[in-house]
Formats: sequence, C-alpha cells, structure tokens
Amino acid sequence: MGFKVRKKKKYERAGKFVIKMKEIQEEAKIALRKAQEEIKKYIDRKREKVNKYKVEDLVMLSIKDLKYQMVGRRIEKLTERFIGFYKVKKIISANTVELELPSTINIYPVVNISGIYRYIEQVEGQRKEQPALVIIEGEKE
Repeated sequence: MGFKVRKKKKYERAGKFVIKMKEIQEEAKIALRKAQEEIKKYIDRKREKVNKYKVEDLVMLSIKDLKYQMVGRRIEKLTERFIGFYKVKKIISANTVELELPSTINIYPVVNISGIYRYIEQVEGQRKEQPALVIIEGEKE
C-alpha cells in the first residue's frame, strides 16, 4: 500500500519534559497558596467583625439611602445619621434582615446589614423617651 505504519516508541526526552513540567506546576501551586495565605492575613486585619442579629433585636437604620425622601430638609450636615429604632422581624441571610418599619418610611423592609446598626440603650438618667404614636381614626399604619 502507499503508507507506512508508525511504530510506537517511548521518547525519553518527552517523558523527562512531562515530569519536569509537573514539578514546576506543583512548585507554582505551593507558591500561590503561600501568597494567598499571606495576603489573607493582611487583609483580615482591617476587616470588620460581622454583627450577628437575632429576631426582636433593636436596630437603627442609616439614612444614607433615604436622602430622596428627605427633600424638605435643606441642611444635610445637621440631619440625623440614623433614624428610629426598629425591630428585626426576620433574618433572611447572613447579610440581610427584614425590619418592622412604619408605613411612613416608603422603602422595602429587607435591608443589608451594612445599613443598620445595633441600638444601644442610653445610660439610666439620660434616657430619651420616644413620643407616643398619633392614632388617626379610619387610617391604617
């Protein structure tokens, strides 16, 4: 016929090359793993601890995302940074919670934990009383 069958041979140089490449790959993996651990150590120094919230905890809501609702207030630097204290109604995930918000705040009640802070009660003698709710007949809150 018109073609020759190739005989299978073992090539020593190819085998040595494969072994050498595997060793280099293992060394690179070890070096990358070591670099990742060192970077993680330095990054974790500045990372904040995540607050664990429970149902019925009192939290304060940041007004950072509510600025469009506060159009009437002209002096931004004199406004409060956080409003109210609201109860955690439900924990959705490690990063999100659902709050019991009044109907006057027109936002979705599920918020990220970066926008809420745990309410710390004031020292006795400095307690600031919350005003009572005004109930108007015929309207729902």
